[in-house]
Amino acid sequence: MKVKIKKLSDDVELPKYHTAESAAFDLAASIDAVIKPKELFKIPTGLVIESPEGYFLQISARSSLGFKKGLQIVNGIGVVDRDYSGPEDEIFIVVRNFTDAEVKVAKGERLAQGIFLPVNQVEWEEITEPARASRGGFGSTGGYQ
Repeated sequence: MKVKIKKLSDDVELPKYHTAESAAFDLAASIDAVIKPKELFKIPTGLVIESPEGYFLQISARSSLGFKKGLQIVNGIGVVDRDYSGPEDEIFIVVRNFTDAEVKVAKGERLAQGIFLPVNQVEWEEITEPARASRGGFGSTGGYQ
């Protein structure tokens, strides 16, 4: 699949798959940053990415982001719609420093991963009553007492 991508500056690297069987490509910071304790911070990638027709870009944390850096992606994941691909629609990695210390991020440091997933829009069919009986509340299948 070919994907259109624009670098907002010459010194930004294109995303890469780092193994032959990687499902996702890595996204890196395009700036050096210092994120204060408990701070939310929009880290620019320096990239505009146009998802192929019928797909959206999902952005997730790399597995080391929380454990090694003390950062988490604020929404858990990011959803980048195909129509967010204009000349100024830069991809950002929005993080929160959950530690009590400053966290330094270096330009070029890989923080997130992206994967293209198919869009499945639905048509809603409004009903008056669900066909199934209620089975119980949140966590009702057990395992936690």
